[in-house]
Amino acid sequence: MLNTDTLPIPARLRRVRVRPSALLVLIGVLLVAGNLRAAITTVGPVLPEIARSTQISALLSSALISLPLVSFAVVSPIAPRIAHRLGLERTIGVSLLLLAAGLIIRSTPPLLLLWIGTIIIGVSIAILNVVLPALIKRDFPDKIAQVTGGYSAVQATFAAVAAGVAAPLAGVTALGWRLPLGMWAGLAILSLGIFAPQLRRRTVLTPVEEDITLELPKTHHAAWRSPWSSLLGWQVTLFMGLQSLIFYSLITWLPSIEADAGIPASEINVHQFVLNALGVFASLVCSVVIPRMRDQRLLAVVGPLLIAAGLIGISAVPQFATMWVCMLGFAAGVNVVLALSFFGLRTMHHGQAASLSGMAQTLGYLIAAAGPLAFGALHDATGGWTAIVAGLVVIGFILAILGYLSGRRRFIGNKIRTPH
Repeated sequence: MLNTDTLPIPARLRRVRVRPSALLVLIGVLLVAGNLRAAITTVGPVLPEIARSTQISALLSSALISLPLVSFAVVSPIAPRIAHRLGLERTIGVSLLLLAAGLIIRSTPPLLLLWIGTIIIGVSIAILNVVLPALIKRDFPDKIAQVTGGYSAVQATFAAVAAGVAAPLAGVTALGWRLPLGMWAGLAILSLGIFAPQLRRRTVLTPVEEDITLELPKTHHAAWRSPWSSLLGWQVTLFMGLQSLIFYSLITWLPSIEADAGIPASEINVHQFVLNALGVFASLVCSVVIPRMRDQRLLAVVGPLLIAAGLIGISAVPQFATMWVCMLGFAAGVNVVLALSFFGLRTMHHGQAASLSGMAQTLGYLIAAAGPLAFGALHDATGGWTAIVAGLVVIGFILAILGYLSGRRRFIGNKIRTPH
């Protein structure tokens, strides 16, 4: 963030000196966070109905989950450039408007608009994903884990509600699946209204702070190191990517995996809510526990191992499916809070946090997007879910190794254990 005290007078006058209270900023962050998953988690429970009504294959229908993730990867590198031009606050405002438009377009016939709206949704959420960690690093530098846990809890709450009500709502009106897919535009508009007072403020990143492009910076300040040239940066990125791959594969295909295991449809609908709701509990636990831990290795290993155990349990002992889904939901919540917290915990300042956030979401979401698509193609080829579950279990073990590495008390560009 630019230091206005050291700038010439003309440059200072270009900045509007309006500083909302920390509470107002926090409320705005939490409301914006509520929009980041609901638009995606609402798709999985009605995916079979979408496939039937549009007559598309499992592979193509899985693209409704993967397309936003591809958008995350493509847009993340340029999101800080947009924030530099518009300012962090106005970038969030524009993104919320774009999100509302995308949700409405996605739920409107004909079929082409389903895909166009899905891409717009992905673009808007991608920008918000990158900008929010920088805002948190700037305004809450000493409470990164607590605030990240809080907004992850809100995010998971709305994700759980969206997943839980999608199928029931699709069955009670003539609109079918279009109603749950489009109704969350109201939340985006409401969030914009609450966030509106902050739009008077305009905070920008310097060119060095915003550099998250695929080309490494040609020069580095003594206190700056690009995460693209850091092994730790790559470990955090892969952790982000694989935990996202597991999560989005679960919200896409877990209902079908459970149905194949003989679990009743009424239970499956409840499980979709439980899967996301347990993420709220995990977020709250992490927000309390992480600040009290010397490092995050224990949580970062336990979370992925619980994912593997839960998947094995659903396949081997489906009569205890509710317990396994609770395990999966809690573990997925732990993993995502850690992945988001690492952006701030493994960096030296908010600009570097934005850079690591952009890198992790650029490559991480490309990895994540491959999951639903690959597993959809695998199902079309094999006609079953055994190979898919086995693949997710293996990925869970790999994620545990990456969690151990990412959870160590290290900082990008700093060889000592404590930032200065």
